[in-house]
Amino acid sequence: METETIIFQPSDWVPNNPRLPVLLYRGLVANDGAIDFQGRFAANGWTGIWANGVFDYQHFHSGAHEVLGVARGTATLLIGGPDGQALAVAAGDCLVLPAGTGHQNLGCSADFRVIGAYPDGQDADIQTSAASSDMLSKISAVPLPATDPVEGSSGFLIEAWRQPSACRTAKS
Repeated sequence: METETIIFQPSDWVPNNPRLPVLLYRGLVANDGAIDFQGRFAANGWTGIWANGVFDYQHFHSGAHEVLGVARGTATLLIGGPDGQALAVAAGDCLVLPAGTGHQNLGCSADFRVIGAYPDGQDADIQTSAASSDMLSKISAVPLPATDPVEGSSGFLIEAWRQPSACRTAKS
């Protein structure tokens, strides 16, 4: 498994997250080749689990961090708002988006399927317009998850989100 962190600055009307990086896990595989994202997320305390795709319009969540595990297919996702970064993802890849991070599906294979979830106690609201000052405060106040959705209590998220200064920036 390869991991990467990307910090996104505000992009047009999308606030992104001022302190936490997007986490990208590449090439997660199980012994049989298939990853049970739903089971893994649930076992690591992430809730509100759903299976679908990613909306084809730019949006963000102000009240929750979100994990997206690519269960099948491929896609190009625009992460970080209109001026963000297009990321090619494939089955076995996983993204953790901190609250406020814009995301949009730019195109995908017919079999594209994502398993999503949120840290326990957090609710995803769908925002499609500029964040108010109250909403920016809400984004900054969303608590850190107790566990990494992929690796549990000692996973990559725990290290990267508790020490975000070690992360690279997508846009300078």
